Amino acid sequence: MDIERARFNMIEQQIRPWEVLDPGVLELLSVVRREDFVPAAYRSLAFSDMEIPLRAGGARGQVMLAPKIEARMLQEAAPRRHERVLEIGAGSGYMAALLAKRAQHVVTVELEPELVQMARANLARANITNVDVRLGDAALGPQPDQPFDLIVLSGSVAEVPQILLDQLKVGGRLLGIVGEEPIMRATVVRRRSENQWTTTQPWDTVAPRLLHFPEPSHFVF
Repeated sequence: MDIERARFNMIEQQIRPWEVLDPGVLELLSVVRREDFVPAAYRSLAFSDMEIPLRAGGARGQVMLAPKIEARMLQEAAPRRHERVLEIGAGSGYMAALLAKRAQHVVTVELEPELVQMARANLARANITNVDVRLGDAALGPQPDQPFDLIVLSGSVAEVPQILLDQLKVGGRLLGIVGEEPIMRATVVRRRSENQWTTTQPWDTVAPRLLHFPEPSHFVF
């Protein structure tokens, strides 16, 4: 496979048509080698328009999101050089790598020890040093070094968790994919003051669940 041609085609045929037009984001997708963050068994699919399992058989449903989703999330998040970022769901470390190239520092929290090791190894191989990969359950409690300028959820939730909103600085923002299939929406929540928030939902998509965050009850009486 011609890696550079495949990367070019991914950007031009998948990502640009999905309204990812920020030149800085497009350049970053050329620089951060996505194929180095894909599990070896799936490396031939690194540039395909699909979710890629992070473990054999897709254990627990954990995946790398499709490239166009990752790119549009990065564009929407718009991290800045002075910002501290919290990511929920480290996976292979790829989104953390993209965020780290534009932010001051990234903390990424992952439930699965195997994926923590994978993310750390991938980031070290890419010589990205401003990411802290932590083993933990972000649904259980706040990070000790909160608050953050930006929080990114690399997966979907039924509703925006208050436990994460409380970790935003005033002026900070959270980006996640919120809802239930078949309708989910990219959701941006901005903290305007201690008790004031604004929410926008700029585009629709679908993504696998982040584990352990609350789900609505579906009991019918």
